[in-house]
Amino acid sequence: MPYGAVPCLRDLPLSTPPPSDAASAPRPAAWRFVVNAASGRHDREQTRQRVEAALQAAGQAGTIEFAPPGRLAAVCDAAAAACRQDGGTLVAVGGDGTLNAVAHAAWQAGCTLGVVPQGTFNYFARSHRIPTDPDAALAALFGARPTPVQVGRVNGHVFLVNASLGLYPDLLEDREAWKSRLGRSRLVAAGAALATLLGEHRRLRLAVEFAGKTRVVRTQTLFVGNNRLQFEQVGLPQAGAVEEGRIGAVMLRPIGSWRMLGLLLRGAFGRLGDADTVESFSFERMVVRPWLRSGTQIKLAYDGEVLRVRPPVVFEVAPRPLMLLLPEAPRQDEG
Repeated sequence: MPYGAVPCLRDLPLSTPPPSDAASAPRPAAWRFVVNAASGRHDREQTRQRVEAALQAAGQAGTIEFAPPGRLAAVCDAAAAACRQDGGTLVAVGGDGTLNAVAHAAWQAGCTLGVVPQGTFNYFARSHRIPTDPDAALAALFGARPTPVQVGRVNGHVFLVNASLGLYPDLLEDREAWKSRLGRSRLVAAGAALATLLGEHRRLRLAVEFAGKTRVVRTQTLFVGNNRLQFEQVGLPQAGAVEEGRIGAVMLRPIGSWRMLGLLLRGAFGRLGDADTVESFSFERMVVRPWLRSGTQIKLAYDGEVLRVRPPVVFEVAPRPLMLLLPEAPRQDEG
């Protein structure tokens, strides 16, 4: 049995017959839940108990795999391969980083993904009608339907919400440092963002190629988004692009710290699209070549994770969708 795997409630009899809707829903051969074991022991035990209780209530069989630090990708790949072999479903339990790793493995293996969000903002779950409360997400999971959804890719790796260069990766690193000291909350995340935006910012010189044209730009950040809700909240028109098979990009012209604060306030009021220092557009594939010394890597962020990569950086709509378990939309006569 893989490291951290916990067998759960196999072949449990139901105390009462399931409702007709649940009986007609697809019942995977097995459910494989992947949890990042970097969380504390108490959190892991709570997650295990929560998943086991949900499996028992639904009369389903499954395993929980706690991925140890540094082995999340390997555990995801092994679980995805097993799901592909036995027709099971891979379920991500956690925040943005965990969801990204599990989604990438599911997309590569061609298996169906389920999501139980435990993050701060949960943009991916909210934009796809997945409950953000873990117990509610688990309850909805077993009656959900596989649905194709668009995902982005950057240098071959799937991203669900966004990917970026420049200021945004710095912001994410600072946010994690604040959270490690002050705990995880939206207030802490907002405070870290404010401190980063008011600090010193590097300027990037980029050769940007898309739609058959190349131009050189100077910017403090290049932000690429695959999430309608995130664009809508700050008032950018690229929200609709995600519904049309494209992804959106935002570039910020170099400005000082106080003007940066003004942009932050505009975003908070959903008016970022009105700013003359912000350029936004949509695309299907874009190649970015930073002006760097030969062999130098650039900092890249995707779905909350930060790493360094060698240019060029290729952003694109993934060539095929991700199969995601989604709750059925409520009927109008129920709303």
